[in-house]
Amino acid sequence: MHARLGRVVVRGRSMQPTLYDGDQLLVRYGAEPRPGRLAVVRLPGGPLSVKRVTFRDPDGWWVERDNPAEGVDSWQVGAVPDADVLAVVWCRYWPPRRRRRRSRDREGNVD
Repeated sequence: MHARLGRVVVRGRSMQPTLYDGDQLLVRYGAEPRPGRLAVVRLPGGPLSVKRVTFRDPDGWWVERDNPAEGVDSWQVGAVPDADVLAVVWCRYWPPRRRRRRSRDREGNVD
């Protein structure tokens, strides 16, 4: 069986600096998660979320946020069961390129 493709819009700040609110992702539903990859998961009592898959334990997948100051992850709710890991992020397609903010020093040099 082939994994189905879908689109997801990021909401919130829990995955910054990797992903930002409004980023649009192409995901593969039914794909096998792997440690280090991003996945769309259903957290207990919450909406769907994008989190980083870190490891598999007997209760399911341990998922974490990239921004420790925002959001919820397995540190609060435990492992996510296999059935609640819905898709694996394939790529961010919008915005196509994120510009880094540059600052200028007193001499006008850009960092």
